[in-house]
Amino acid sequence: MQSSSDLFPVALISAERRGDLSEDAYRLKPGNSPDGTVELVLTRLGLADAPQSRGVPVVLLHGSFSNRRFWYSPKGIGLGAYLARQGFDVWIPEMRGHGLSRRNQNYAKNRVADYARYDLPAIAAFVCEQSGQVPHWIGHSLGGITLAAALGGQYLGAPAVASVALFGCQVSRAWWPLKIPLVEWGARFILKRFSRLSGTRLKRGPEDEPIGLALETMRWHGLFGRFGDAEGDWWAGLAEVGVPLLAVSAAGDYQDPDWACRKLYEQVGSEHRQYLCLGRKQGFGGDFGHVEMLVSKAAQAEVWPLVQRWLRDPLAPLVGSPPQVIAAL
Repeated sequence: MQSSSDLFPVALISAERRGDLSEDAYRLKPGNSPDGTVELVLTRLGLADAPQSRGVPVVLLHGSFSNRRFWYSPKGIGLGAYLARQGFDVWIPEMRGHGLSRRNQNYAKNRVADYARYDLPAIAAFVCEQSGQVPHWIGHSLGGITLAAALGGQYLGAPAVASVALFGCQVSRAWWPLKIPLVEWGARFILKRFSRLSGTRLKRGPEDEPIGLALETMRWHGLFGRFGDAEGDWWAGLAEVGVPLLAVSAAGDYQDPDWACRKLYEQVGSEHRQYLCLGRKQGFGGDFGHVEMLVSKAAQAEVWPLVQRWLRDPLAPLVGSPPQVIAAL
């Protein structure tokens, strides 16, 4: 089959109509990683009755233990579907071993460093090629952390990023026992006996995560740890980031609390940046949680319209504007 891209081998593996939406899934084989077996599936959502009409591209990155269904359900409900109906060109990658993306040969060793250095630049190149425009990026939880690593490591920049929105994203909440070398060593010894963490067993989500991610996170929070890898300090690099930023926390999020999300936001050097905390004290209908901030009827009514406003004009202020409540589907 002829490749759908001039950049690297890409195959259109499915093209479906989902009600008023079109769903095209592409399998990318970038070949830019030390593991040559890496394949990524990238799903594009658009309006079925306007297949040639491509709006502003938006890339949505799911969090840990998740897949493309975080952004849109089989019934066509979700932020991804909402944005497609608003005329945006929506692209939803599934990271290595998630959803339609197969597990690579070295799956157990996958890290944020690999996603940021190899996978996100390949996704950016393909979306830019297909749309002819620079995409906006939205990441939730681990997806946002991966975006922050790619920006701080200078793997992604202005030529491939129009703006960035980080939801429930932080790297500062530390587990203090990991600062004790003996405790960290013991935890590493135990974890290395496994190849993956089961999302279903841990009741965290439908997908598994490679053990490499857990080991990498432990290194960040160790005694002399930092947000980065052997080749760079991503935390320091965030101070050099210049693209518009929206950082969003949730008042009821105990996994990635407001103070930690704010600390990441304050580290980013963008001239145009905004911060929102989704809570009752901030004028919202309730205190949102880690998932509910994007997947709930309340989010559909109060948060999704704010995301659309941000994407229309990342330089226009959202802070101080009361949320416009719309009727949920």
